Amino acid sequence: MAKVYWDKHYWETILSENFLDSVLILCNVALKYDNKLSDAYAVRGDYYREMEKTEQALADYDKAVKYNPNDYIGYFGKGELYFDDDLLKAIDNLQRAASLYHGLELPLILERLAEAYAYAGFLEKAKDISYDVIKLTGDSLRKLNFLAFGEVIQGNYEKALDYFEVLYLMDSTNKTNQWYCGYYNVESGRYKESLKYFEKWLEGSKILSEGGLFGMHRVGLAYRHSGEREKADYYFDKQIEYCNRSIDLGRVYGPNSRVYYDLAAVYAFRSERDKAYENLRLYNRIQSGSLMNVLLIKNDPLFNNIRNEPEFQQIVKDVEAKYQAEHERVRKWLEEQGCCRR
Repeated sequence: MAKVYWDKHYWETILSENFLDSVLILCNVALKYDNKLSDAYAVRGDYYREMEKTEQALADYDKAVKYNPNDYIGYFGKGELYFDDDLLKAIDNLQRAASLYHGLELPLILERLAEAYAYAGFLEKAKDISYDVIKLTGDSLRKLNFLAFGEVIQGNYEKALDYFEVLYLMDSTNKTNQWYCGYYNVESGRYKESLKYFEKWLEGSKILSEGGLFGMHRVGLAYRHSGEREKADYYFDKQIEYCNRSIDLGRVYGPNSRVYYDLAAVYAFRSERDKAYENLRLYNRIQSGSLMNVLLIKNDPLFNNIRNEPEFQQIVKDVEAKYQAEHERVRKWLEEQGCCRR
């Protein structure tokens, strides 16, 4: 019941004070019946992870593995817990999960593992795992997605967009396809073209989604460059509203502190430099080392107003340095495993 509640109510309650409370209650009830039930500890660990209560999440994942050493869900949860904070631990735990499980969800685990390797800068490892997924599923859509994100992680947004637009042609009703086509048209400077996709994506979207939570300012940017200032301001304001609400609730979406980055981006675009740097400093203090973070901040058009300023350039260097340090940690670990590939 906790899992069903999670799937049904996650996005519709994400900015509410009682977000996933019923998941915690239902897991606790289950554990009253059986205090060694690994599934309940794993799901409760997921709850604590979403609440950014890292120590409690880790304790529950460890209990899940303790009571069932073959519990792949516990290891997968630990991989997710570390994903934005420690890519080495994320990779280690995701690989453990993949080694323990061989059912229908294995491709999802492997996809997340490939993503972790890519973020750590090991693109060939990520590619190898991605093709293993294609062999397992025979899914041509997955192949196109892998090819698209392979270009994204190298900063080749226009090439990535070619793949996303093929996916859109194959299914123009898919919200994810609509979002990515809009987003990467913006990243490629094709603002008016992006609105064709964003406006389709916005149609009938009553429940918040990942794109909505983290992407209202991208829609605003598209409208602003298309000469529709009033609509642009609406979506910029909406992004600020979502970010501030998340901060008020104590959920800043992981150590990468996405809300601080997004706030800084809006303020930078609006030339509110003091607010932009205030949030960039918070982001820089606790963001982790990820290749995606480097690509995002180096290419984000929302920062063009401050891109050449010394403090912004120093923050970019800090982001790059953290990524290089994380890449080196993973490289040494792979060498110890006897399987290092770039």
